Amino acid sequence: MSDEGEAGRERPRSAAERRGRRTSPPGSGAVTAGKGRATPTRGSATATRKPSLFTRLVRFLREVVAELRKVIWPTRKQLVTYTIVVLVFVAFMTALVSLLDWVFGLGVQALFGA
Repeated sequence: MSDEGEAGRERPRSAAERRGRRTSPPGSGAVTAGKGRATPTRGSATATRKPSLFTRLVRFLREVVAELRKVIWPTRKQLVTYTIVVLVFVAFMTALVSLLDWVFGLGVQALFGA
């Protein structure tokens, strides 16, 4: 089985070719879309004025509400379950840190004497 035997096509050399995108051959000097033009300066005549503070605040709040609509809120049962899991984990970690503190305290006392 050869790589070129399949309907006379070459095997793709890059990920772009595997996805079916056209790539320019190396050294061809082809410029991709959006490249080759100067970056506009801040003070250029085409720059738009910044909206007022009130307008930006209203837009921000509108976008916050839109994002909150996308959230999948947990049910009451899920919320209680997650809360219990967090509390049990915090209690476990507190006990573990306390135990390690006590063990290291005993080790320091044995090493340096009390």
